Amino acid sequence: MRLAAGLAAIPGAVRLLLALRGGSGGEGGAPPAAFVASAAASQPAVSAGLPPRRLRSAAASSSHSASAAAGAQSEGVGFGLGLGLSASFSFAAAACAAAAHRRQRRRGAARRGGATAVAALVEQPVLEGPKMRVVVFGGTGYIGRATVKELAARGHSVVVLTRDRSGIGGEQSLDDVRASFSEDGGVEVIAGDVTDEASLSSALASLEPKVEAGVCCLASRSGGRQDSFDVDYQATMNCSNALRKLGGKQFVLLSAVCVQRPKLAFQEAKLQAEQELAKHGDEMAYSIVQPTAFFKSLLGQVKGVKGGAPFVMFGDGTQVSCKPISEQDLAAYISDCLWDPKKKNATLPIGGPGDAMSFKEQGELLFSLLNKEPSFICVPYWIFDVVQGVIEFFTGKDSDTAEYGRIGRYYAEESMLVLDPATGAYSGELTPSYGKTSLRDFLTEALAEGSTKLEEQKLGEQGLGSRVGLSEQ
Repeated sequence: MRLAAGLAAIPGAVRLLLALRGGSGGEGGAPPAAFVASAAASQPAVSAGLPPRRLRSAAASSSHSASAAAGAQSEGVGFGLGLGLSASFSFAAAACAAAAHRRQRRRGAARRGGATAVAALVEQPVLEGPKMRVVVFGGTGYIGRATVKELAARGHSVVVLTRDRSGIGGEQSLDDVRASFSEDGGVEVIAGDVTDEASLSSALASLEPKVEAGVCCLASRSGGRQDSFDVDYQATMNCSNALRKLGGKQFVLLSAVCVQRPKLAFQEAKLQAEQELAKHGDEMAYSIVQPTAFFKSLLGQVKGVKGGAPFVMFGDGTQVSCKPISEQDLAAYISDCLWDPKKKNATLPIGGPGDAMSFKEQGELLFSLLNKEPSFICVPYWIFDVVQGVIEFFTGKDSDTAEYGRIGRYYAEESMLVLDPATGAYSGELTPSYGKTSLRDFLTEALAEGSTKLEEQKLGEQGLGSRVGLSEQ
């Protein structure tokens, strides 16, 4: 029966894995961004009708050290799945419901047995500091744009270095970019090519007054191996080297929490860039910011659930968790790095406010805000083995398509939290919190009548879905 179900599901599941990879389109917090909401939407969905229970892990008591924080990385992606799978998964959904019920009873017993909760680390904002001349690389992307606006609001003199044609599909000219920042305190926009260190150095050298610091929000669009090393490593190093040679004082890199457990090409590329920055910390201070999931990475299912579709999750929805952070809060944290001495020559994992949330808890929150009865579909993890085998058979193990499949699996199986070095497990308590906008706050506003919040979070052709014919919902 399991084999038959797997074979019947392969056509839709292949489309699913292709859709599992989305790009961040110019900023480094989330190269593999949102899962595409409409993957396999043509297939009938089967609801598992699970009861709305919050399954929380008992928090293990452990101390947090600077070395633990320095070793923890971040990336934000992968919890907002909007999938439609065939009725072949109905048996898996039923098994999932039973497993969730058993797991909840065991965890409830553990909590009653006296497990000790540990208060999460909370980072405080830095509200004052010297005004600087700051160049932002990748300033037209999701996080990059928010960072430019935050830096300008704090009184910094901000320069955005971008391509002649930037944005989704190269639709923005330099004048378009200038117009988009026209109300942000005189942001300067210049053309430059981050893939060419010589031309980059020339562009920076032409600036008066000289830039003192840089913020890098670059990220590969596809996550393929060559693209990852061209952008996540080489272009990042071009920006860092050019700034350092001109006497820059500090370089802030937007990286990803997921690099703490590297299994993917873009993670290897980011780690290499981080290591190179650390080598030159005595010449130019560095701050490596490693956020958890972005809100835009969690929203693929909102419209579907709002329209009556079930919420889809892997396993029983409790295996992976994250602390999502808004783009405004992350931009504020990045900006703090220029003013907070403790953030210099440091690796800085960071999440949003509140407790870590599992897939299932995110679904329950969504149903609660919509005043709907919870309805879930559980997708078995073994489907990845089936689909990955098919992809690698036809495209080869080293193909970009195979890498997209691995990316999808990674974000289905790995939490976007700090790894506890003592236990090797992900820890919400060791993942610092920052900011004021929780996922609940965001969704409450986004679901209000007339709100444009969801449209503002669209990935467009940054996600792979648009490139394989799957529209973003």
